[in-house]
Amino acid sequence: MEKHNLMLMGEILVNFKRMPLEEWFDKYQYEIDYDIGESGVKFLDLESIGVDLDKIPLRYGYHKGNPRLRELIAQDYSGLSGENIAVTTGAAEANFAVIVSIIDSDDHMIVEHPNYPSNYEVPSSLRLNFDYISLRFEEKFRLNLDRLESLLKDNTKLVSITSPNNPTGSTLSEKELLELIDLAESNNFYLLLDETYRELDFGKPPPPAASLSSKAISISTMSKAYGLPGIRIGWVATADKSIIDAVCAVREQLTICNSSISEVIAEAALEKKEELLKETRGRVKSNFTILKEWLSKQRDLDWVPPSGGVVCFPRYKSSTEKLCRILVEKYKTFVIPGYCFGLDEFFRIGFGGRREELIEGLKCVESAMKEIME
Repeated sequence: MEKHNLMLMGEILVNFKRMPLEEWFDKYQYEIDYDIGESGVKFLDLESIGVDLDKIPLRYGYHKGNPRLRELIAQDYSGLSGENIAVTTGAAEANFAVIVSIIDSDDHMIVEHPNYPSNYEVPSSLRLNFDYISLRFEEKFRLNLDRLESLLKDNTKLVSITSPNNPTGSTLSEKELLELIDLAESNNFYLLLDETYRELDFGKPPPPAASLSSKAISISTMSKAYGLPGIRIGWVATADKSIIDAVCAVREQLTICNSSISEVIAEAALEKKEELLKETRGRVKSNFTILKEWLSKQRDLDWVPPSGGVVCFPRYKSSTEKLCRILVEKYKTFVIPGYCFGLDEFFRIGFGGRREELIEGLKCVESAMKEIME
């Protein structure tokens, strides 16, 4: 795999490489008929949001994000204001900026796995010292707090968790979140919680982490629950304003500010947030019922039902890479092989799209599995 290194006096400081997940997307997502691998709800268009682009000034924006947009985001974080928000180019930039702001070369961090690969590829590429806290199938993909605590070191500065998780759909309860925050406060590390799918928790979600402690940092995005991946708007929320300033400093070396068009679209979507989410939640609930019924009939698949989000991670009795390649190349159906997450025996199914697309895609998965087993 091609690597992109940054060197200083012969020493490799940074070692970036392509993520297998994004390579899979690049190669196959635009060549299929049924996309049931995507990790968000079906994308919206401008008409759905009701935005008139004709009079948007195409100027540089605020480095921390438009003040009105930041205030709208802050409404979800009790006790915080727009001053506690930094708007970023998606949650990926938020994750990168937080990590490089907090972790030095002699520090240690812990990252949940499996996860969206950027969460661990960033510390890996920067050659930082980190350990995985693994979500295990036999533990229903739930975070094991005792095992997490055993991984803590004197120099642990950051613990990165995602809830609801991508690709497993597991979630933290409010009790578990409070225990995590207590652990962060008593051991003096920051808890970075990716809450991208929080609005799609199947039960009552815990409060946003950033509203509970100055040692908690929340990140989220418009890409998944809101169906707006194309505008590339995410954010960091924390009571610790020094983190917001540090994130801004990192952004000034990367993207400087967000697209003025994207921020206007995000603002319009958040102003009609409940309307958009009501429709989305109804579709996700209906699709999940279809998925559960289908999986109950599949003898070659085991799964842990997700408790939030729009993805699940079934375990297959044969090669998931072979299955997924047959699906895209013969059945024009897109799912994600487990090797993209470092777990070959699993694959990711997304159920946030159109009902008909999900039904037809699942039929193709069933046909492909039968073909492999013949």
